[in-house]
Amino acid sequence: MKFIISLFSLFLTNLLFANINLPAIFTDNMVLQRNAEIVIWGNANPKEEIILKGDFLDKEYKVVTGNDAVFKFIIPTGKEGGPYTVTLKGYNEVKLKNVMLGEVWLISGQSNMEYTPAWGMKDADAEITKANFSDIRFFTVPKLSSSYPQNNLFGSWVSCNPDTMKNFSAIGYFFAQKIQENLNGVPVGIISSTWGGSPAELWTPENVFRQNPQLADNYKKLGSSEYYPSQMSGAYNAMIFPLNLYKIKGALWYQGETNTGNAEGYTDLLSSMIQSWRQAKGEEFPFYIIQIAKYTGWGDTTVKIQNSQRTVSETVKNSGLVITSDLDRTDDIHPKNKKPVGIRMANLILKNVYGKNNGLVESPKLKNVEYKGNKAILSFDFADGLHFKNKESKLFEIAGTEGQFVPATAVIKGNQIILESKEVKNPVNVRYDWSNTAVTDLFNKSELPASSFSTEKMK
Repeated sequence: MKFIISLFSLFLTNLLFANINLPAIFTDNMVLQRNAEIVIWGNANPKEEIILKGDFLDKEYKVVTGNDAVFKFIIPTGKEGGPYTVTLKGYNEVKLKNVMLGEVWLISGQSNMEYTPAWGMKDADAEITKANFSDIRFFTVPKLSSSYPQNNLFGSWVSCNPDTMKNFSAIGYFFAQKIQENLNGVPVGIISSTWGGSPAELWTPENVFRQNPQLADNYKKLGSSEYYPSQMSGAYNAMIFPLNLYKIKGALWYQGETNTGNAEGYTDLLSSMIQSWRQAKGEEFPFYIIQIAKYTGWGDTTVKIQNSQRTVSETVKNSGLVITSDLDRTDDIHPKNKKPVGIRMANLILKNVYGKNNGLVESPKLKNVEYKGNKAILSFDFADGLHFKNKESKLFEIAGTEGQFVPATAVIKGNQIILESKEVKNPVNVRYDWSNTAVTDLFNKSELPASSFSTEKMK
């Protein structure tokens, strides 16, 4: 709280010495979302007339600051380009230089999203050396927590080079690189708002918990931690809310490891969090999830979180899921192989958001299950070239009305898998890869793995 008070004091001090004061998200080197109506806002003296000019604008814009000392411009951006200069002039003048118009993505979550190449990423030295992309820009939100929504934060935009890339989100970088490559060099801005170890409750607005007290009760199961503040909504208030007016194309989310401690409520929590973020921005922007990797030692809670993430991605509109369970060993909570994760996410979004056809970029997805006698017939989407990595799979299970799951034999026929077991005469549920330690073995022709799943309703 003392830190937030200091931040607020600094904000007030700036107001005293500068008539125009912009939130920290507006700095030199920033990327503004192309082909959109964007908001540029800030503070100035009440009733002060502010004039905004930009090299990409065909006219100047004027507003008068309100009695609350807040001004707001809504301006069109047009197609990608730059570098541009944006000037705001009132009693004083503020110039923002080297501004680009392009694609802006927000990335958030816990340590695997925060994970930088400098932390020991696979092939880090080689990737860092190559990271000279002046039109990829990074903004890192500092770790802040507050009991109340904040209007500002610290930070600045920087261009991508080996020095900045090595200390930025590895997944964010590889995602941006692939997006830029496939969109013919369009500038890409990545805003990273992450906190290692943080549960999703920290990123969810307070009104969600008022509407659903069960989620607040479920949070109590986690207890306190030395890695993150205990205040629900704290990270949202200080690290997301100040960005709500800043136009983005979409958001990427990689989080869930901490919520293995209260996995039962994660489906509702994540769905509610996504809805609340969208409501705050007033649009149903794309929200894509990276499924957490396998990790030894948590019973079946990891797979429960994986299943929740799969469920949310299939039930929440304009969303998707990237599977990571085939990329690293299961005894490392921080998988080192980050490049394929960023590329898989980029390929999925290039198809679904930007309409680029790069072939089969989705993982096999369970479409439906039909029960016939002692057999369960599973049908899959995105199943071209469906195969088991080792020619057969021992990861499928089947259960009858008594609810006891037993191993099942699995045979692939086209885009279907037929399951049966001598121990189950009338199956009613199936599940796949329901383990924290088993390595997924079901792939399509693009060598993308299927997610773990269960048809049993999670309690």
